[in-house]
Amino acid sequence: MGIDPGLRITGFGVIDTEVTGSSLRYVVSGSIRSPQRAPLPERLKALFDGITEVIDTHQPDVVAVELVFVNVNPQSTLLLGQARGVAIAAAVAQGLPVAEYTALQVKQAVVGHGHACKEQVQTMVMRLLQLPEAPPPDPSDALACAIRHAHEGRQAMALPLAGLKVRRGRLVLR
Repeated sequence: MGIDPGLRITGFGVIDTEVTGSSLRYVVSGSIRSPQRAPLPERLKALFDGITEVIDTHQPDVVAVELVFVNVNPQSTLLLGQARGVAIAAAVAQGLPVAEYTALQVKQAVVGHGHACKEQVQTMVMRLLQLPEAPPPDPSDALACAIRHAHEGRQAMALPLAGLKVRRGRLVLR
């Protein structure tokens, strides 16, 4: 399962990687929306409950979440980080391992270069999963995160993550 965290909209995407060969099968994708005018704790709870429901329904083996970097607006970065933390907490509360990837790593795995635009990611997700049309941006980013993990994450998840960090798309000792 891939998650593209956001306080207003969190995208999710579930793929099946147990298919023979290197093909991937689309299972489901969508968006979890938090009530915009609600206080922050209620919004975070809505995200937690939504992610938990998707996990309960589709029973993924692992969750891949996009890493958040500092934006121009520190307040927005802080809020996005809280939404990301809720996504990770929901996965861990369900006993799932969590893999983390930068947007650059996700785009590189799906499109072939790390500076792809949203439309390119959507198009490649559609092609890789043999979908009739491109998913909306947030679910598409979540599916791309799941695809990234399916392609390279199995090896990374087999390693104990304590004491490791990502450098140039590879896990290295700190």
